[in-house]
Amino acid sequence: MLTRNSLAAARRIVVKVGTSTLTHSTGKLNLLRIERLVRELSDLANQGKQIILVTSGAVGAGMDRLGLKEKPKTIPEKQAAAAVGQGILMHTYEKLFGEYGQTVAQVLLTREDSVNRKRYANSRNTLLTLLNMGVIPIINENDAVAIDELKIGDNDTLSAMVASIVDADALIILSDVEGVYTANPQTNPDAALIAEIREITPDVEALAGGPGTMRGTGGMYTKIQAAKIAMSSGVMMVIASGSRDGVVREVLSGAEVGTLFVPKESRLQIRKRWLAFGARIHGAITVDEGCEQALLKGSSVLAAGIRAVEGDFEQGNTIRVLSLTGREIARGITNYSAEDTRKIMGAHTNEIAGILGYKLYDEVIHRDNMVLLVGGGKT
Repeated sequence: MLTRNSLAAARRIVVKVGTSTLTHSTGKLNLLRIERLVRELSDLANQGKQIILVTSGAVGAGMDRLGLKEKPKTIPEKQAAAAVGQGILMHTYEKLFGEYGQTVAQVLLTREDSVNRKRYANSRNTLLTLLNMGVIPIINENDAVAIDELKIGDNDTLSAMVASIVDADALIILSDVEGVYTANPQTNPDAALIAEIREITPDVEALAGGPGTMRGTGGMYTKIQAAKIAMSSGVMMVIASGSRDGVVREVLSGAEVGTLFVPKESRLQIRKRWLAFGARIHGAITVDEGCEQALLKGSSVLAAGIRAVEGDFEQGNTIRVLSLTGREIARGITNYSAEDTRKIMGAHTNEIAGILGYKLYDEVIHRDNMVLLVGGGKT
């Protein structure tokens, strides 16, 4: 059973920081707080942990540069402020992380990146590649171009979706409050912090208030919605105060900090169950004995080991992996369509670009997007 002590073993961690944490009441960036956060995340990266930062603040930074006193109310005004602010915010992060020897990458996402299977697979592979290269992805919603139909809505939800996409071990949302309280702590002196939530009931949802500060977009309501996504994805989530120096380190040490949301199942169990039994199967590939043995040892599926292709699947679809005897070995998300897989099957990785004219990935199915079916279980 997952507990606070489980957080100490977390290796892949998504940290979300809100506008109210990043800025002063004047709207200008709180450079001291940002520097402390960067130093803390850099130290965690030095320990071998994989860190993804989901950041708000682009609109706020743009407001400051544009001399705006109030948050823009129209979509074009918000997008204009975000377009100005994203560059400022990213420059600040890049400079500070660089001083601690860390390389960062800006990633802008929209809802389409999480609901479209091909774009989901691309987003996942890109983020995992960055992490494996030792890079810290800094993510924000693409406010400068997103419209209502494409917007995720807030960075609390975005952080939970990112945590789900990359199979994070933990999601830490830094807010202007300590966590979820039994009542509004600003108006009720008897309000008590809830240390742990294992199920989001209607009573828990009722505790969530409306929007937070003038410059933030997400009150506790959006954080509870984010917790729903995280818990259903098997990701442990903590809401804690971003004003506490060293708060991320405290959370990951298992200290009683903030409110912990505990999923019933681990992320691996949920993802494996989805890949094995929840995803629609669009086709199959047959692999040779050498590839089969490599898969059982934890390898990815390479084109060289593929002997046959069934179906008309697209990139991002879930397909079956069969042995030469027809036994189902695994299921996974393919990086190539059936048409392209037929062209490159049997070819070495360094020959793919010459055959297709391009090479999206070295692997047809990456091991992180694949689940082995013990005993060759069939559907």
